[in-house]
Amino acid sequence: MQTEYFARDRLPEAGRKIATGALIAFPTETVYGLGANALSNESVQKIFQAKGRPSDNPLIVHIAKQDELKALAASVSPVAQRLIDAFWPGPLTLVFPKTEQVPDLVTAGLSSVAVRMPAHPWALELLEYAGVPVAAPSANRSGSPSATTWQAVREDLDGRVDGIVCGPPTEIGLESTVVDTTGPRPRILRPGKITYEELVQVCPEIEPYLPKVSHTQDVDDNENEMESNKSGRPALTEDKVLLNSPGLRHRHYQPKAKVRLVSEPLAKADSQSSFIGLQLPNPSAGYLEIQIVGNAEEYGRDLFDFFRRSDRLGVLHIDCQIVPEVGVGVALMDRLKRASE
Repeated sequence: MQTEYFARDRLPEAGRKIATGALIAFPTETVYGLGANALSNESVQKIFQAKGRPSDNPLIVHIAKQDELKALAASVSPVAQRLIDAFWPGPLTLVFPKTEQVPDLVTAGLSSVAVRMPAHPWALELLEYAGVPVAAPSANRSGSPSATTWQAVREDLDGRVDGIVCGPPTEIGLESTVVDTTGPRPRILRPGKITYEELVQVCPEIEPYLPKVSHTQDVDDNENEMESNKSGRPALTEDKVLLNSPGLRHRHYQPKAKVRLVSEPLAKADSQSSFIGLQLPNPSAGYLEIQIVGNAEEYGRDLFDFFRRSDRLGVLHIDCQIVPEVGVGVALMDRLKRASE
C-alpha cells in the first residue's frame, strides 16, 4: 500500500477519503489517531489489520459536533450531559449505551460505545470534512508506544495505511481519560489528562480509577477472567472485570528497551541506558540519553517520544522516575507501570 502524506491545506481531501473507506492517521491533542469511518464494518476492519490490534479491544469513536452523538448513543444520562458540557471538546471519552448503527467490531461486541470530541483544531476540521463518526485508536502498531508525532506514525504504519496527516506534535502525549456513564454511578475506566480531581468537581458521585481491577491484561493472561451482565455494564468482583474501555485488555506502551521504574536515578547505569525524570541524574551514571522535565504534565507529553528515541538509539534499559499518584500523575504512573511490565 502506498501511504499518502497530507498537509493542513489538504484536510478536506483527507476527510473525504475517510468517508469513502480510507484509513487516515491524524493529530489530536492527546496522541495521533488512526481514523476510519466508524459506521462501516469494512473500514473499521482495516484499523485492526494495520495495527495488528486484537479484535476484542474496543475503539473510541470521534465526533465533531454533539448532535452526531445521536447516531452512536442510545441514551445520554444527565450525568453524561454534565460531563459533556464541562469537558467537550477535550481529552475526555465517555462510554454510552450504543445504538444499532454502531458495528459490533467497533465495540468488541459490547452493548456500549466509547465516544469523544477532540479539542485539536486539525482533528475537528478533519472530522467536519469526513461527515461521519470516525473510529480512531492511537496510530501505532499494537503494543508499542503511542505516536505523538507524524514521524512516529510513519515509523510504525508507513505502507500499512492510506494516509498520514503531517501535523504538529501532540500537546498532551497521554491518551484521553475514559469514564463509563452506563451504570448507576459513573466511574473512571482509564486515567488521562482530565483528572479525578477535576471530574469530581462536576460529578461528585464519580468512582475513581481502580488499577487493581483495571490493569493491563495480556492476551495469554488468564488470571483475571472477564464477565459482563446483560446491560453491558462491567460486573466488578474483587479481581474480575470486563474492561469496556479501549487500551486496558492487552499490553500497551512498551518500548523495545526494558523499562525500570526508579525513585531516583541509579548511581551506576551502563552506557546502554536512558533516563527520563524530574531531577538531574548523577553525572557519572553513564546514561546514553537523558531527558529532564519540569513537572508531570511535561513528563506525560514527552514520555512516548522518549521511548521511541531510546529505541532508535538501541538502548537496553530505560529508567523512569516515579511520580506521586495525584492529578495527572495517576495517568502517568498507569502508563509507566504498563510499560515496565
